Amino acid sequence: MALWMEQGSVPATESEQADLDAIAAIKESAAVELKEKGNEYVKLGKKHYADAIDCYTRALNQKALSDSDHSVLYANRAHVNLLLGNHRRALEDAQEAIKLSTTNVKAFYRAAKAASFLGLLGEAASYCQRGLELSPENEELKKLSLQVNARREEHEKHNARVSKAVSKAKELVSVIDNRGYKLGKAMYRELTGLKKPILDKSGILHWPVLLLYAEVMSSDLIEDFYSPPLEWDKKHEYTRDAVELYYQAGIGALMSKKEVLRHLLEGTVASEALCEEDNDAEQSPQTFISPRSGKWIKVNEKKTLHDVLHQPDYVIPGIPVFFVVSNRSKFYKDFTAGKWASP
Repeated sequence: MALWMEQGSVPATESEQADLDAIAAIKESAAVELKEKGNEYVKLGKKHYADAIDCYTRALNQKALSDSDHSVLYANRAHVNLLLGNHRRALEDAQEAIKLSTTNVKAFYRAAKAASFLGLLGEAASYCQRGLELSPENEELKKLSLQVNARREEHEKHNARVSKAVSKAKELVSVIDNRGYKLGKAMYRELTGLKKPILDKSGILHWPVLLLYAEVMSSDLIEDFYSPPLEWDKKHEYTRDAVELYYQAGIGALMSKKEVLRHLLEGTVASEALCEEDNDAEQSPQTFISPRSGKWIKVNEKKTLHDVLHQPDYVIPGIPVFFVVSNRSKFYKDFTAGKWASP
């Protein structure tokens, strides 16, 4: 009997051939029935999508239909997987459908849609193009093609912005390093936000500067050189000839180059970018130690900002921070005696 024949063997008698034909007919009938039942389950809605997938899978397992019919089954299963949000499975099914029939327009559409959901915009565009070559007036494919191309264009623009931001940040890291500045982890973020230095086209480094008035813990963030009167200075002690600037020596954790780059990219379009091309080993950040650590160092007003930032014991906490005190204030004596500490 044909049921006992080994796989791949040739029937020896007409009876065995007849048995094989009958078995093939039964399996074909079962596959067709399962396909139709799957289609009915799809029409019944989301609660029956799993049943539809089961029917299409069982129909494929019969291995009794033509390549063209199997292509339809794979495309149908891809459709249901799309409805369920199983985009990777949908793409795999649509790709199988295309392998079996390169004229299956629905398979190209579903492959394009699944690839688009997965962010594979190049593949999605290719499937749209191949589908439209078969069916130039297919409205669904034309609409999807427009959407995919628009996303690709925006993606390319985004990548260009990211690349530009990373390039500028790397240049800034190099300048900061070459000038011998020690950049530490940002402090006083509640006052400075995401302010960072800017390198202009002439190679001039522009720093925003935070001034902290230690006596009253008020602050000014200097982005330009306009400075309004201090409303809280009722005694007019903080005049130009009376104020002195200080920084605290050796305070803060030094950042590695990679951390500096991430800091400079924070808040930009490239904040999530991984700098894959920079594979140099990074040193772990270390707490800076100086013989004068923690002491208040008076800023010599005759020095440039570069000179001050270049001081061996000054760790820049994200952006330059200076404490402003008035030598006419009662607070001045406590401050210079080291009896006051930053909260």
